Amino acid sequence: MTVVVALLVLSRGRFGISEGSRILDEALGPIAAVVLITGAGGMFGGVLRASGIGQALTESLSDLGLSLIVQAFLIATALRVAQGSATVALTTTAGLISAQVAAEGLTDVQIALLVFATAAGATVLSHVNDSGFWLVSRFFGMDEKTTLKTWTVMETTLGLAIFALAALLWLVV
Repeated sequence: MTVVVALLVLSRGRFGISEGSRILDEALGPIAAVVLITGAGGMFGGVLRASGIGQALTESLSDLGLSLIVQAFLIATALRVAQGSATVALTTTAGLISAQVAAEGLTDVQIALLVFATAAGATVLSHVNDSGFWLVSRFFGMDEKTTLKTWTVMETTLGLAIFALAALLWLVV
């Protein structure tokens, strides 16, 4: 509604409805795919929580003897790759590991490092099912191949570096 009011107010006497419609089409077109992908990612996150797959993944990683910080990173990474949304991966992972965090009686510093590891896992491997991937691609005028070579590599490097730092600090603390 706000867009329509802004168009009417700003366009008075400057251009007609067909020109306004063209401007809206050009402005809103690239965003439509991003909104669709974001919504689909949120739905997939809900399906993962409801189906119990995430809980099974958490239990499997615990049975392998992996530390909680590695589990958080791997779960967030798996969710990020599967459904695309960093936000959904982060919040779903937090929910999945919360019982273990409470049971282990971690310090505040360890909890903060878990947050870093989870966020790092939710950052890596951005690709075509990630709305951020499409935002960068569309607004910088890059094709998918170029976005994979730049954005995906940068996001993965960032996530791995943060996880390495958090894991190193986890061993020290």
